Amino acid sequence: MIDVSQNKLNALKNKFKGKRIAVIGDLMLDCYYWGGVSRISPEAPVPILQVDNEFYRFGGAMNVALNVSTLGGIPFPIGVIGNDGDGRIFKKLLKERSIDGKGIVVDSKRPTTAKTRVIADKQHVVRIDKERTNSISPSIEKKILSLLKKEIGKIDAIIIEDYNKGVLTENLIKQIISLANNAKKIITVDPKFLNFFSYNNVTVFKPNRKETEDAFGIWINSEEDISNAGWRLIEKLNCKYVLLTLGEKGIALFEKGKPERRVPTIARKVADVSGAGDTVISTLTMALTAGADIFDAAYLANYAGGLVCQEVGIVPIELNTLFNAVAKEIK
Repeated sequence: MIDVSQNKLNALKNKFKGKRIAVIGDLMLDCYYWGGVSRISPEAPVPILQVDNEFYRFGGAMNVALNVSTLGGIPFPIGVIGNDGDGRIFKKLLKERSIDGKGIVVDSKRPTTAKTRVIADKQHVVRIDKERTNSISPSIEKKILSLLKKEIGKIDAIIIEDYNKGVLTENLIKQIISLANNAKKIITVDPKFLNFFSYNNVTVFKPNRKETEDAFGIWINSEEDISNAGWRLIEKLNCKYVLLTLGEKGIALFEKGKPERRVPTIARKVADVSGAGDTVISTLTMALTAGADIFDAAYLANYAGGLVCQEVGIVPIELNTLFNAVAKEIK
């Protein structure tokens, strides 16, 4: 449990407000068709969905940016969308959420990454993906780096959110980290399989168990396996902290020169784990920029991830929801 008084918790909460966080990575649009099924199509043996509701939400790295916003921060998303209908919907959502879109590059050669979910009578029927996963062009890389250079003095931290959709090339990753370290900015990373070992010299590297297993080509089953994997990551990447997320087993925290620590998961009724990782990395980064130490930041992040798992669908964490829940926990 977080070891802090109510006054200190309130002070930390107030420091969340106004923190400016750059979120760099694969921006996505989540599309939903909800409805009911009463008959099978005469054209093929498939159900006919009678659509009752159609709506759109931010996904991928943009969901991380949205979490920063709902936690009281000021997100500055940096990434790529297409010059298409989904891109126009994306821009409309930016305006509705009052999120600065100056860091978003429009690439007419790529579609906006969009995930369309068809849900019938509360059952997920099918998901339709529109995406291009090849690497962005060198000219788009330069635009992204130029945007970051222009904003680096105004931001408090950088979140790198990699979904392996082509935005975070190996070269761009190295350039971002170099620029951030030279400016002495906090850098937190949520990696995927490709470029997993390219994130050298960051503040926090936050993989999950499966990503780590895939990267090392190992199984992580025992407590010893967890420890060995965490220390291998610290050594290989030369990062300040590794947060190895373990699902129901919580988080294993590794820090250079200090013993391994654990952040346990609080038992909850899980409705949907979608988007929990986005909530964890955004809460962690906000807490670190607000002055929390790594263990308290990890505790808050883990707690926030647990709260959103109780909701159906991808739902961001709200500042008051998080701190009110933690306040009840420490009483």
